[in-house]
Amino acid sequence: MRCTPLGRGTTQVTELSLGAAPLGNLFRAVTDEDAAATVDAAWAAGIRTFDTAPHYGLGLSERRLGAALRGRPRDEYVVSTKVGRLLRPRPVATGDDLANGFAVPATHERVWDFTADGVRRSLESSLERLVLDRIDIVYLHDPDNHAEQALAEAYPELERLRAEGMVGAIGVGMNQAELLTCFVRDTHIDTVLLAGRYTLLDQRGLTELLPLAAERGVGVVVGGVFNSGLLADPRPGATFDYTTAPDAMVARALELQAVCERHGVPLRAAALRFPFGHPAVASVLVGARNAAEVQDAAAMLHRPVPAALWEELKALGLLAPGVPTPEGGN
Repeated sequence: MRCTPLGRGTTQVTELSLGAAPLGNLFRAVTDEDAAATVDAAWAAGIRTFDTAPHYGLGLSERRLGAALRGRPRDEYVVSTKVGRLLRPRPVATGDDLANGFAVPATHERVWDFTADGVRRSLESSLERLVLDRIDIVYLHDPDNHAEQALAEAYPELERLRAEGMVGAIGVGMNQAELLTCFVRDTHIDTVLLAGRYTLLDQRGLTELLPLAAERGVGVVVGGVFNSGLLADPRPGATFDYTTAPDAMVARALELQAVCERHGVPLRAAALRFPFGHPAVASVLVGARNAAEVQDAAAMLHRPVPAALWEELKALGLLAPGVPTPEGGN
């Protein structure tokens, strides 16, 4: 699978990255066996970039990913994790964590912490859960309501960790483009993880973020290309950004699907390939909870998408005329 350097640094990512949030029991439980099989299938498909976070299942995702990668050559894969939420043990563990989206026992509580000390403590805990001695990419995770502290305290600490060699590349991961643009403009990060804002249904990342990232040599990893489900299976009741999709959005997704069908292309394939039309995009991140989902994503990534499909989407107003689209058939 093709690899691309993240911006100016030496860290390289595969064009398809595995998102390990589902391995933290996102919305519903995944067995240890299915979690291991998911990573095995990703490896067999050529995926060598794996993304996780303490937030995902209160550390379960990191533990499972670390266990599944154990024994594989360390220089052959890239792991990204995130900082900004510390996990504090609860005196008495009762109930579950489904209010935060994860089907795990509520053994810990999340504490927002974008201080320098919090960043370092979070990373040290992640290294223990992953059983690694270094992290290839570290993102500031969802600093939406902590922007000032993240810029003043957390970001400089990531720079120090990068200089120490404990971290390869540093960046910010969010579900919005505006604050990511500020980080690209005002810091020396290597990468941003943009979730849900550069898809066939939502191109807000194109307004400022992607052009600036290309100009400054910052690599972009695009997550949420299915907008949490609507672009994978468009139908009434499907989810868009983790809530029930409005009728108008469902109708637009069905129009996109109809165009894809006319060209013999699954909508999932077009959704996965679309972000690569922009030169700043280095990788697309897709979550999976079993081997079959990984295999499907890898197959969809390599499905040829003819230029005529993108042209028809623009002719019908489903994509704006200036939106860049991938060249060639794949």
